[in-house]
Amino acid sequence: MPITPISAAALSGLTRDAFVAALDGIFEHSPWVAETAWSAGPFADRAALLAALVEAMRAAPRDLQLALIRAHPELAGRAAVRGELTVESRGEQSGAGLDACSPEEFAQLQQLNAAYVARFGFPFILAVRGYDRRGIISRFAERLAHTPEAEFDEALTQIARIAALRLADRVA
Repeated sequence: MPITPISAAALSGLTRDAFVAALDGIFEHSPWVAETAWSAGPFADRAALLAALVEAMRAAPRDLQLALIRAHPELAGRAAVRGELTVESRGEQSGAGLDACSPEEFAQLQQLNAAYVARFGFPFILAVRGYDRRGIISRFAERLAHTPEAEFDEALTQIARIAALRLADRVA
């Protein structure tokens, strides 16, 4: 069932709890981002709301940022196989064709997931809209060469992109 878009002005008038509930799923299993951003309102538009959310994420202590990164599922990983993805993640991964991997692609993604987590300690995050399986696998391989600090920052950048896409679906 599609969510009826809400305006930034309407979001600005909500209580903190209602605001957090309205933005549930924008940041994967991390309501603290919306809770923190709420005090930056009122929001003139979706761009101002996104800026406040991203600022809340970027200004958070590293342990909260790491928890946010780790809240994201692996691409075509165990949560996908078990049907445990959030509605948002399931739609994004499906849209990129990750639910239709060949056995070889699935094996390659599993190998890349394992190598990535072993190297960085958190799952590979990519705003997959606009990518196909080949493009995702290519980005995965490229990013394995990053330093841990560069990849931590890239994960937060990708989370901000995911949030922007999800907000575009949810906020008028």
